[in-house]
Amino acid sequence: MVDAINPVLAESALPHGLPDFASIHDDDFLPAFETAMATHLAEVEAIATDARPATFANTVEALELSGRDLSRAAGIFFNLVGPDTNPQRNEISQKLSTLLTDHANTIAMDGRLFARIADIHERRAELGLTEPQERLLDKRYRDSVRAGAGLGPDGQEQMRQISSRLAYLTTTFSQMILDDTNASAVFVEDAADLAGMSEAAVAAARRAAADAGHDSGHLITLELPTSQSVLTELTKHDVRQQVFDASVRRCARGNDHDTRELVLEIVGLRARRARLLGYIDHAEFVIAEQTAPDAAAVVALLGELTESALRAGGRELTRLTEFADEEIGAADLTYWLERERRSRSAVPLDDFAEYCELDTVLESGVFYAAGILYGLRFVERPDLDGYHPDVRIWEVFDDARRSLGLFLGDYFARPSKRGGAWMNNIVDQSALLAERPIVVNVLNLTKPGDDEPCLLSMDQLTTLFHEFGHALHGLLSAVDYPSQSGTSVPRDFVEFPSQVNEMWALHPDVLSHYARHHRTGDPIPAELADAARASANTETAHATIEYLAASVLDLAWHRITVDDTVDDVEKFEAEALRSAGFVGDLIPPRYRSAYFNHIFGGGYSAGYYSYIWSEVLDAETEQWFLAEGGLRRDNGARFAASTLSRGDSVDPIAAHEKLIGRTPEVGPLLRRRGLSAT
Repeated sequence: MVDAINPVLAESALPHGLPDFASIHDDDFLPAFETAMATHLAEVEAIATDARPATFANTVEALELSGRDLSRAAGIFFNLVGPDTNPQRNEISQKLSTLLTDHANTIAMDGRLFARIADIHERRAELGLTEPQERLLDKRYRDSVRAGAGLGPDGQEQMRQISSRLAYLTTTFSQMILDDTNASAVFVEDAADLAGMSEAAVAAARRAAADAGHDSGHLITLELPTSQSVLTELTKHDVRQQVFDASVRRCARGNDHDTRELVLEIVGLRARRARLLGYIDHAEFVIAEQTAPDAAAVVALLGELTESALRAGGRELTRLTEFADEEIGAADLTYWLERERRSRSAVPLDDFAEYCELDTVLESGVFYAAGILYGLRFVERPDLDGYHPDVRIWEVFDDARRSLGLFLGDYFARPSKRGGAWMNNIVDQSALLAERPIVVNVLNLTKPGDDEPCLLSMDQLTTLFHEFGHALHGLLSAVDYPSQSGTSVPRDFVEFPSQVNEMWALHPDVLSHYARHHRTGDPIPAELADAARASANTETAHATIEYLAASVLDLAWHRITVDDTVDDVEKFEAEALRSAGFVGDLIPPRYRSAYFNHIFGGGYSAGYYSYIWSEVLDAETEQWFLAEGGLRRDNGARFAASTLSRGDSVDPIAAHEKLIGRTPEVGPLLRRRGLSAT
């Protein structure tokens, strides 16, 4: 029964059940979760003790539709922790990490419940289930087995201890990265040392210093990846080196934010869990649930790409060294890549951002493309309040003027927000529950001063379109079951729709619609637009190498078995990279182990390869779109029908193959990244 007093659980009268954030206080969360978990357990008890024979409806579907109070509380709270945390929310998150894990284990390991699920699973061929129902049943059965339901009492107790401890460690890891990334910001007293940065960026650095309590000077805040975008701008080598060193030393300096012991304990526990469940290692355990056939297939793809990327990297370094006419270090590489790229452009790209003002790109670019392709219309709702003053809310309508859901945009960086960019669901779409999605996009753009525009670099522009691709996956979902909605697909497929949406960022029809000078309103010159497209279509070997190195590192950590002994994070990291062919420190991984939040704090363990795995499908789909006429409503309708609307209710790879008419091939990806053999 819903606690009518607790505002976290109270039914919202706002559109699509948008939480009334103004009425919710941090003190409300733990009581709400305690009430919701108790309600959920009572619902599960009724299912487990049902005297009737087990059926799909009274067991699997009933489980799917149970725990709605808990889903609501989780949708609100965990959306807040990433973009706007505070000490109390961090403490609550730590408590919930173990409470919710123990709660999930109690349900998954309930022998009575598992017996009902196993019975239905054994009889599934004779039940006449639809494909979504078959997939839901199979997933529920596999999830129970993977949680330890098939183990004996001793094994189940070990699983409880391991999963509870892992929940605590991974939550701690994420919090420590945020703390150390904030603490590692580089203070620069003299503005002259910021030469190369734009006036707006210098002003933002001054505001950051003031916000941190400095009476003077500037603060260069760090981004989550190793490679800091500011390094492409700073002309002084010493300052570049200072920023680079601050980035790569995060969480490994022997201070309160040192995560290395956490890394070792996390990988050890994951290896133990895998062995308990009959897997060789954690990578095998994870990839068994993905679209990749096995770890060997992933290793083969990464090996093929690494070999090509390192050859291209050698050519790139030779070219850069000749161009710079000096020795290039790790802190200098992206600076000279940018200088060399600009020198090759027939038109200087320095002014490109002047035509990419955030609000205009959103309304006349991102939303415009979604309108053309999918018939969507976005109406801003200033009458609705988000969880932070910077959050904006749009109601989304289809071409029949039906309200599909809400889209929240949270674009500006702040100390309470973890680094990176992502998409969240506050509410999952479900036809059975008559619930429409509430989707959030989070970025970390530098917030401009009053009356100043927020101008997007090429990378930021791509990120905006990328994250909106995830949002489309959530907004266009049209499934019955909430656990199959939107982005609830295998990890190595989830990036596919978002990467496809990147193709529209510089598409001629889209670019010409939004690219207006933020002061004069003049359209972007044709030669500048062409130069931007040419630049974007030339992937640097550096970017590919740093990504592949991180993917290799992820798999290396998660192919550790219980028989292996690892006690030195840096030594293991160096050996794993060297064995894969990444020799030297010139191009460090996109994330080093100590601050690799995707795999030690997020959901990408043994799955960071998924970006490049998905990009194989994305490159093929881009070719399909172009061959079919590009930005057209019928193309968008076909892509939505095959992929965006289906979530995990169908086999995603089979649906993709049906769309393009064949099995995907790696060739288009190699050509896009400049890695094709010559």
